[in-house]
Amino acid sequence: MKNPSPASPHAVLVAGAAGFVGSHLCDRLLERGCRVLALDDLSSGDVRHVEHLRRHPAFRFVRHDITEPLPTEARDCERIFNLACPASPAYYQRHPVATVLSSAVGAWRLLELAQQTGARLLHVSTSEVYGDPQVHPQSEGYWGHVNPIGPRACYDEGKRCAEAMCLAYASERGVAVRLARLFNCYGPRLRPGDGRVVSNFIVQALAGRPLTVYGDGRQTRSFCYVDDTVDGLLRLMDAGFSGPVNLGNPQERTMLDLAERVLRLTGSRSRLVFEPLPADDPTRRCPDITLARQRLGWAPQVAIDDGLSRTIEYFRALSAEAGARIAAQGSVSPSAAYSFSRL
Repeated sequence: MKNPSPASPHAVLVAGAAGFVGSHLCDRLLERGCRVLALDDLSSGDVRHVEHLRRHPAFRFVRHDITEPLPTEARDCERIFNLACPASPAYYQRHPVATVLSSAVGAWRLLELAQQTGARLLHVSTSEVYGDPQVHPQSEGYWGHVNPIGPRACYDEGKRCAEAMCLAYASERGVAVRLARLFNCYGPRLRPGDGRVVSNFIVQALAGRPLTVYGDGRQTRSFCYVDDTVDGLLRLMDAGFSGPVNLGNPQERTMLDLAERVLRLTGSRSRLVFEPLPADDPTRRCPDITLARQRLGWAPQVAIDDGLSRTIEYFRALSAEAGARIAAQGSVSPSAAYSFSRL
């Protein structure tokens, strides 16, 4: 279901380009023939995610914090994708101030640029705007059930503020905006230790460590493979409406189901250990993607086992690379090298 390339490739700014989704988006934009200006301050992104693009003639990477004035060359971009906010719970709960600023001030910087240059801006928001929902599945018309002062508020409310700012610039100043709400996305280039359940389970399973399940494991999420997510973002950017639109997989799965699949696909004999559910952790999360189907012709295509298998192979390769690197230093045997502490 790949979206056809636009009639004329664009000069595109990608904020958060070294992140998980951002780096995959850069790949696809370059395949389309676009010129890409990639910005990332590397606070939660990883420059290795875009290292393979460094010599591409249409790709330029600039280390930059979008809460600061934007580089001059950003004014040449006709389209802007804003993914510049940490999505890892482990990171944003350690850095709440930076998280709020990246959402609110970062969105303002990019919206000002779009107003000045006439660029179209797609802001990547999140299902976290729905909080711990009381309506299932969640449609774009649901206002959410969010704790504005809880441990997740820096991310949840930062994203809600950015959405409000986008629509304010659209209504008052005529900026062409698009709003995407991503549900749990997974795939290669997730970072070990980032607190996301797919990467946590895979790393633990491959290392033979117990899989940490929070609560009773019956809370649900919907898992969308990154290729499908990027396809939805490209379709929305090209579409003639602003959204917001949910991009996620409507198949709701429990944490226990996910753990069992990871154990089966890795061949791991790890056991499950249960820990208390973190504060404000949603008990159910599942998108209504009716709008995406109708307006974008979009729906996820990658089956869960296929996507998990590709992700597991990525982490196997990452483990082997880390093991070889540490073994070459002569300090630790490869069998003990599976910590990913520096990744």
